[in-house]
Amino acid sequence: MPQEGKAYIHAALALYYAGKEVNEENLKKVIEALGLEVDEAKIKMIAASLSEIDLEEVLKSAVAMPVAAPAAAPAAAAEEKAEGGEAEEKKEEEEKEEEEKEVDISEGLSGLFGF
Repeated sequence: MPQEGKAYIHAALALYYAGKEVNEENLKKVIEALGLEVDEAKIKMIAASLSEIDLEEVLKSAVAMPVAAPAAAPAAAAEEKAEGGEAEEKKEEEEKEEEEKEVDISEGLSGLFGF
């Protein structure tokens, strides 16, 4: 199942948000509770990788990106009224930049672990 790797990441995040230690034993329990077959290699890889990073900082930086983008929309609307067509082009560019800034954290973490 191609999405199974994401289940391991989500299990780790669930443990983190529950205030539990993200370790092999706890990850195994969550994966088993989900009814998935436990892949010991994935469990070990995730537990080892997450023990080396500050998950709180990673999540803060991932959440901060999309928050800053909507503030540009009212400014772009005001400029459009004032400048006409040029503002519309600028707004389109800002929308493209906004789309690039939005990050699916599960994709990033999945890439980290090779799923």
